[in-house]
Amino acid sequence: MQLKYFLTYLSTAPVLATVWLSLTAVLLIVINYFYPDLLFHPMP
Repeated sequence: MQLKYFLTYLSTAPVLATVWLSLTAVLLIVINYFYPDLLFHPMP
């Protein structure tokens, strides 16, 4: 029964928003680590 409550907690909007924003931040940090100075990318 406790697992049901835990899954309900994980599916709430603030938890999902926190996880989504954390993953987005990690992705941007990793991209910036491997390809630095892409803050301005001129048109080809």
